[in-house]
Amino acid sequence: MNLKEKIREIPDWPEKGVNFKDITPLLQDKEAFVYAVDKMAEPYIKSKPDLIVGIDARGFILSAAIAYKLNTGLALIRKKGKLPFKTLSEDYSLEYAVNTIEMHEDSISPGQKVLIVDDVLATGGTMEATLKIIERCGGYIVGVSFLIELGFLGGRKKLGDYSVNSLLTYEK
Repeated sequence: MNLKEKIREIPDWPEKGVNFKDITPLLQDKEAFVYAVDKMAEPYIKSKPDLIVGIDARGFILSAAIAYKLNTGLALIRKKGKLPFKTLSEDYSLEYAVNTIEMHEDSISPGQKVLIVDDVLATGGTMEATLKIIERCGGYIVGVSFLIELGFLGGRKKLGDYSVNSLLTYEK
């Protein structure tokens, strides 16, 4: 299945020079959505993660479906100020902004096997910050799974030696 046909590109959004990859058409197509979830989960079936960590906001959709598929729990990484309990936080840079993410401090138990899921790997700043938070909690990261990787932005370089799976890659 050609999932790129299901990704709508929006030029100059959220700001001039950014070519936004809109995944909503893919999510609306039941066959494409199921296929994408299955393919994102597939490399991690044998590693049997205990927990999926989903990234705010579009990553929540994919991570919840993958947690269901892999029969795991789900923890959330949110933008600063969105979680009600005690949190761990980490600053990061996007291609067009600086931000902070947080996770409840009790989301991950030491030694828990964690798979991180997000929709897009761009510059890698958000994922790099997520990795740091999970490592501070003592989680064991079995991998990172993306729907889309913007290869031309070089974000994968920030992810070190972790197992990284990207379903679709754009080089421009």
